[in-house]
Amino acid sequence: MNNLLTVSPSPHEYGKETTKKLMYGVVIALAPALLATIWFFGWAAILITSVSVVSCVIFESLIQKFILRKKPSVSDGSAVVTGLLLAFCLPTNLPIGLIILGALVAIGVGKMTFGGLGNNPFNPALVGRVFLFLSFPVQMTTWPVPKGFKTSFTDAITGATPLSILNENYDKIPVQNIMTDTELAMPGYQQLFWGNMGGSLGEIAAFALLIGLAYLLIRKIITWHIPVSILLTVILFTGILWLANNESNADPLYHLMTGGLLLGAIFMATDYVTSPMSKKGMIIYGVGIGIITVLIRRFGAYPEGVQFAILIMNAFTPLINIYLKPSRFGEEVKNV
Repeated sequence: MNNLLTVSPSPHEYGKETTKKLMYGVVIALAPALLATIWFFGWAAILITSVSVVSCVIFESLIQKFILRKKPSVSDGSAVVTGLLLAFCLPTNLPIGLIILGALVAIGVGKMTFGGLGNNPFNPALVGRVFLFLSFPVQMTTWPVPKGFKTSFTDAITGATPLSILNENYDKIPVQNIMTDTELAMPGYQQLFWGNMGGSLGEIAAFALLIGLAYLLIRKIITWHIPVSILLTVILFTGILWLANNESNADPLYHLMTGGLLLGAIFMATDYVTSPMSKKGMIIYGVGIGIITVLIRRFGAYPEGVQFAILIMNAFTPLINIYLKPSRFGEEVKNV
C-alpha cells in the first residue's frame, strides 16, 4: 500500500523549471528597463514601481487568505511580475491612490476573480492599465518630461508622447514636417533607442527592453514566435502604409520603437496563461496583435493600441488552442 501510484492528467513531461523560477526570470529580464527608467525619471520611477509591486503582493495575499480561503502563494513571484508590468504602463506622476486602485483591479478582477494564476483569461497588468486609462484618461495621458533624479513625483513639466504627437497631426502636417518641427519636439531615432523622452516607464529605453528579450530567449523562458510575429507584422503593415503615402504615415522603425509595442510584445503578449500553447497558434496570435495595433494606431481614436490588441487576442486564445489542438496519442489523423 505504500507504493500506490499517483494518477494525474496529462501532460506528464518533467522539467526542472518551476513557476517561481520562471517568474523571477521575467523580473531579471525587466531589470535593465527598470534601471533605465530610474536613470531618466529618478525617484518618481522608484516610487511608482514600489507602490505597484507592494500593492499587488498585498492584495493577492489578502484575497487568497480571507476570500478564497487558501494559503497565499505570493512567493511564486507572479504578483511581483504583475506589479512591475502595471508600473511600466503608468506615467510617473500618477497619484498613488490610482496606482493602488489599478493594482486592486489587476489582481482582484484580472487574476483572482478567475481563480488565480493559471486561470485568468486576460493579462492582469493590462486589465489594471486599461481600467485606469478608461476611468482616468487625463491623469493617464499626462507625461512628465524626464530629468533624471531631478524629476519629482509631482513634476509640473509635461510633454506629449511621440505617438500622441503623430496622432494629433497626421491629417494636418506632413509626417516629415512633424519630425523636424522644433515646437513639436519629436524625438529622433537615437532618443527613441536610448529612451530620453516622455511616456510611461515601459515606453522608453528600447535598448533595455531588447536586452530583456535576449535574456528571456537565452534562458528559454519564452520562444521567439510571439514577439517576432508581432514586431514583423507591425513592420510589414506600417511599411505598406508608409510606402503608399509617406507624407501621412510614419516609417516602420519609428512605429517599432515608440509606445508600448516592445514592452507588450516581449513581456505581456508572451504571458503563459493568456497566450496559445502551440507554435502555430502563437504566430496567429502574434499576427493578430500586430494587425490590431496598427489599425488602432493609424485609424483609431487612441494613439496607442497594443494594450487593446493583446486583450482582444487574449480572448481568442482558447479558440486558437481548440483549433490547433494536437491529435491525441493513438488517434487516427485524417488527411483533408
